Amino acid sequence: MAFNRFFYATSLLVLALAAVLLITPSSAASSNHYDEMNLQSTKSILGIQGLVYCKSGPKVIPLEGSVPRITCEAVDEYGMESAPITILSDATDAKGYFFATLSPYEIQNHKKLTQCRAFLELSPLESCNVPTDLNNGITGAVLASYRLLHDHDKNIRLYTVGPFTFTSS
Repeated sequence: MAFNRFFYATSLLVLALAAVLLITPSSAASSNHYDEMNLQSTKSILGIQGLVYCKSGPKVIPLEGSVPRITCEAVDEYGMESAPITILSDATDAKGYFFATLSPYEIQNHKKLTQCRAFLELSPLESCNVPTDLNNGITGAVLASYRLLHDHDKNIRLYTVGPFTFTSS
């Protein structure tokens, strides 16, 4: 009989404790809610970098002034495929380096990016304006792995593609 009373009292205590824990928000739960809200307000910026060269015979030289294109497939807020989003990078520098960014705030109508690719788009030289598919310069280099860069209040997912190559023929 004493065992039954002990078991009954212990069961009531456990149930009461469980009820209190369910009703009272824990600091972990409110912390997770805060983190989710924070992540939604500070989405990462996409950064894409790479190099573009001109291959003329056996020589490969950096191509200044070329413009790569970045195209991302997108879905709308309901998960339906929508029109792709395309941006052009700034022209490459004297070393053939390019850098492009795409901010979530630039994307209209609550679209979500699903897959992005980088392509060769434009060469400034008529003598070296035929794109090659080296490193998927024509078919599109998939943005797969990235480094996360933290800069004050921004997070940048930095993708590296290429190097891409134009040729004369």
